[in-house]
Amino acid sequence: MQWKTGGGELLFRNIFTNHTLDVNVRWLAVLYFKNGIDRYWRRVAPHALSEEEKTTLRAGLITNFNEPVNQIATQISVLIAKVARVDCPRQWPELIPTLLESVKVQDDLQQHRALLTFYHVTKTLASKRLAADRKLFYDLASGIYSFVCSLWNHHTDTFLQQVCRGDEAAASNSLERTLLSLKVLRKLTVHGFVEPRWSIEVMGFLHAVFERLKQFLECSRSIRAENVCRDRLEKTIILFTKVLLDFLDQHPFSFIPLIQRSLEFAVSYVFTEAGEGIVFERFIVQCLNLIKMIVKNDAYKPSKNIEDSSPETLEAHKIKTAFFTYPTLMEICRRLVTHYFLLTKEELTMWEEDPEGFTVEETGGDSWKYSLRPCTEVLFFDIFHEYNQTLTPVLLEMVRSLQGSTNLEDTSAILIKDAVYNAVGLAAYELFDSVDFDQWFKSQLLAELQVSHDRYKPIRRRVIWLIGQWISVKFQSDLRPMLYEAIRNLLQDQDLVVRIETATTLKLTVDDFEFTTDQFLPYLESMFTLLFELLQEVTQCDTKMHVLHVLSCVIERVNMQIRPYVGCLVQYLPLLWKQSEEHNMLRCAILTTLIHLVQGLGADSKNLYPFLLPVIQLSTDVSQPPHVYLLEDGLELWLVTLENSPCLTPELLRVFQNMSALLELSSENLKNCFKIINAYIFLSSPEFLQMYAADLCRSFCELLKDITTEGQVQVLKVVENVLKVNPVLGSHMFQPLLPSVFRGIIDGERYPVVMSTYLGIMGRVLLQNAGFFSLLLSQMACELGQELDQILGNMIEMWVDRMDNITQPERRKLSALALLSLLPSLNSVIQDKFCGIINISVEGLHDIMTEDPETGTYKDCMLMSHFEEPKVTEDEEPPTEQDKRKKILALKDPVHTLSLQQFIYEKLKAQQELLGEQGFQALMETVDTEIVAQLQEFLQGF
Repeated sequence: MQWKTGGGELLFRNIFTNHTLDVNVRWLAVLYFKNGIDRYWRRVAPHALSEEEKTTLRAGLITNFNEPVNQIATQISVLIAKVARVDCPRQWPELIPTLLESVKVQDDLQQHRALLTFYHVTKTLASKRLAADRKLFYDLASGIYSFVCSLWNHHTDTFLQQVCRGDEAAASNSLERTLLSLKVLRKLTVHGFVEPRWSIEVMGFLHAVFERLKQFLECSRSIRAENVCRDRLEKTIILFTKVLLDFLDQHPFSFIPLIQRSLEFAVSYVFTEAGEGIVFERFIVQCLNLIKMIVKNDAYKPSKNIEDSSPETLEAHKIKTAFFTYPTLMEICRRLVTHYFLLTKEELTMWEEDPEGFTVEETGGDSWKYSLRPCTEVLFFDIFHEYNQTLTPVLLEMVRSLQGSTNLEDTSAILIKDAVYNAVGLAAYELFDSVDFDQWFKSQLLAELQVSHDRYKPIRRRVIWLIGQWISVKFQSDLRPMLYEAIRNLLQDQDLVVRIETATTLKLTVDDFEFTTDQFLPYLESMFTLLFELLQEVTQCDTKMHVLHVLSCVIERVNMQIRPYVGCLVQYLPLLWKQSEEHNMLRCAILTTLIHLVQGLGADSKNLYPFLLPVIQLSTDVSQPPHVYLLEDGLELWLVTLENSPCLTPELLRVFQNMSALLELSSENLKNCFKIINAYIFLSSPEFLQMYAADLCRSFCELLKDITTEGQVQVLKVVENVLKVNPVLGSHMFQPLLPSVFRGIIDGERYPVVMSTYLGIMGRVLLQNAGFFSLLLSQMACELGQELDQILGNMIEMWVDRMDNITQPERRKLSALALLSLLPSLNSVIQDKFCGIINISVEGLHDIMTEDPETGTYKDCMLMSHFEEPKVTEDEEPPTEQDKRKKILALKDPVHTLSLQQFIYEKLKAQQELLGEQGFQALMETVDTEIVAQLQEFLQGF
């Protein structure tokens, strides 16, 4: 059923407003209507509604607010808000006045539904961002603010009175209205004023928020969990804190008069006895975030040069400084560490019952906004950073009081030590100058790792985590063997949480800038085996991914040294791949591991092909749903597999069938696709070209019609590589592409980087497949309806003129060789362009000739005579199989085998013999005398 089929919209409205019909039918009708607004309400939409139809519908929508079903009432409110977004206030000026009247009526249902609609309309209008829309919303806010404030106050007072009387049902209704009116006020307060601090009403409301919060928190004492109001009461308390947080975020300067009060309020409820028996977790998180946002707010931090700071910033800073005295900071720090950092009963139970769930804590990203532990840790970090000179001695005193081993029977002492060590890890960068971590590691921490009692496991886990935090801050490299020893022991710990935390620290240690393979090698075999055992033991997807990342990191850092130890992993990965069919993120981790594994194994990775190639096939097949997750890593794996492949196998060749669909996608993965195509060309061009060149050429012709300049260059470089590797077959196979290259040259392509690539391709054809070049020249003469010689002359002229577009020395030498290959010649056009050809040749000599200081002679620095295995230092990557292939290819490339000096000499000699001395002299006179002098200097000794 369509939304717009001659009066369909009226039909839908009549259905959902008819309360005698079945609820499900009415629900569908309201959804159809709501979804149709985006498509048919705007004037410019196809099949748009007429103004008369819209007027009738708008009037009908706000005739009466009496929908009895909550879900349908919400959808109608959202629907009205969607129309308001387009039409209010210009085409629908009566909407807001009607809503303001309707929220005053005595009928409970009508009042609630009108208030619900009022909220959704306000929320929608507040979200509009264009300047004209913002101005309209500012006007609306200033016009209705005092009315909404009094409405909110009325419902709030009514609720509090009803709670005192013990009238639960009435209180619940009033609380719902309090919540909705507060939601409207939040939108108006945060988004309805440019400078809210100048509005007495806004600032009055914000100050009232603190009073109301106290009333509601006290009220929560008497409303137990089983009370119908409890959930909504907590939502309202949280909404109060959201008003403050949003206002601080959007209007930091207007918030300055509220800083003192906010800090006093939050600190008293969260860090003193005032909050006992009242506060709940979500409220604590909001209070801590309020403190954090004030502490960290850039608007409240003066510039280094005080004169550059605004008066508002200085005032805010002054308030903060007066509040955060030494006793206050010390108390906050102590409470955070010794109260909030302590592992809770629930966490300890989870450690025992679901160790893997315990290790995958909610950290990182925005988790500090919603979860208590990350929230307390982020606040501690920010306060310590801001006031580190005050707090460092406080934290160090806590550490000193805990020296030596802790009584195994004293659980609370163990948990306190865990919390203090957590604080030292979080503040590692701030404590850099105050803690001799190396000494502490040797004298205390190492011994704590060796206490193997089950009750001491929180400390073993925390100490190994702590070392991970400090490893990149301050850790002597000659202590690493002791650390590796400790890690190896802890990877055999009886507790799974300790083992997983140890694996994380191993990753941080191996991934550190100061890591050296030599120090790690004695421990490699045992560590790798233990990590592999851990990978097999854990069962949850997230944990397996985590351990795989650690293994990947180890493989990546030790590279080829891993070869003797990977057998077990190689056998296990196919099984894990099969088991993870439903878990695409785990499969991504397996792909990453395989990438590092192939790089570590080099040519030996060929033994993995029975598993590896089907994995690449699946990951890069765009007709398979998992490609959405796996494609990027799959392409990377495909590329490294080719780069490390010793030879082309039929299976590896078959995987290329996935490529044409990938090229059609034209996504951000195109760059990797071109790298893969190049890798196939270097690996085995004849077989590959015979099988796929025709499809590839078609794909390239399509791509070049609609692609960026950079993309064009990437496509053309592939063609250039084909011609470099196989000039005869390549010219033939990519023949349909070459006319556009030729045309690009004679038309003087305006992008230098594209022109340079055009000349590189044409240089290869001219130098290495002259017969084909003649055919191409004839084809172009026919197509353009010009004389053959005229086209050749135009091309040489443009080549000489645009030589400066070519920046790569190889291509510059290639251009000189290619144009020189036209000599000797009696053709008048070539003789006419002789001067330009010589100019380019001398430019090429300047680019590539180096003078031997001993003999005073010049030699071509691009010449290569034999293949040498490069010596690789520890910091360098060893050459891949593809690097070796490129080196061997270079040994056959005219650019690296022909001496430009010799080539010029021979071509000029042949031209001289063809024309005779007199004719040749006349030709040489067309060249600038300075150029001739330079040429003679380069050709000394010939």
